[in-house]
Amino acid sequence: MDTTWFRRFGEQVPSVPRLICLPHAGGSASVYAPLARKLSGEGVLDVLAVQYPGRQDRRAEPAEDSVLGLATRTADRLAAVADDRPYALLGHSMGALVAYETARILHSRSAPSPTRLFVSGRSAPGTAPGRHDQLKGDAEILAAVRSLGGTDSAVLDDQEMLDMVMPALRADYGALASYRWQEGPVLNIPLTVLVGDADPVAPVASTAGWAQQTDQDNEVLVFSGGHFFLSERLYEVSEVVLSRLTAVTGGSSGIPGSGTVGGIAGGPSAGPGGPQATGRARPAASSREPGGGDQRTAGRALA
Repeated sequence: MDTTWFRRFGEQVPSVPRLICLPHAGGSASVYAPLARKLSGEGVLDVLAVQYPGRQDRRAEPAEDSVLGLATRTADRLAAVADDRPYALLGHSMGALVAYETARILHSRSAPSPTRLFVSGRSAPGTAPGRHDQLKGDAEILAAVRSLGGTDSAVLDDQEMLDMVMPALRADYGALASYRWQEGPVLNIPLTVLVGDADPVAPVASTAGWAQQTDQDNEVLVFSGGHFFLSERLYEVSEVVLSRLTAVTGGSSGIPGSGTVGGIAGGPSAGPGGPQATGRARPAASSREPGGGDQRTAGRALA
């Protein structure tokens, strides 16, 4: 295992599927420590988080300033550690784009693909950057980071610590500003979109276009919370991930026709009329940009 790129915060669980988690802009692998401990503690997933260059113990390395560059390097590392175990990708915010492009790269190489892609807190990819991806200068970046609440204010108020995190933030927001979706083959894996109902960066309606990025089953699950609902709704998110990945551990996938999935947060069972609905995606037409269209697969994960 490449411990430079992949970090394990929970228990090492051999001979079970892996979940590979990719952080948000400015984030490090450690943001997934609570989720990793929760999921690995169930004994059915081996959870690894990607440590991007340019942060924490990789601070001496230059941060990657391209989403596609970061996805390519991640795909290279995944191929190097691939074994017979199935795996899934989960990315939040910028990490959602990195995870998506990583899956596309692996597909283009005919490499083993993830069994499912989880994209969180991110609008569907488009040919132009969104408003929140076009921040100019440190002042705008810091204002956005403060407003979203994903970074401890103690870090932002300490000049020495701020000097350590700004290079990664600049590179990451530069990567988002330069990212442009390029048309290509759609993915052939199921896709789950996770979004907060009060997320200013990824409004629920803006996630509908993700359905065009796969020809397999897809869904949008809406949680109570803002951009960083993952930490606020740890239990509910872990339940969704476990339920969707039980197909590769001998259980049910949560896709209609494959069996019953337990309720989320003590609620009713998933499926038609339950906490979320699952729909069928179609490939994006060549004359249309992703990100538009009807939201055919919306649902709510929490009451």
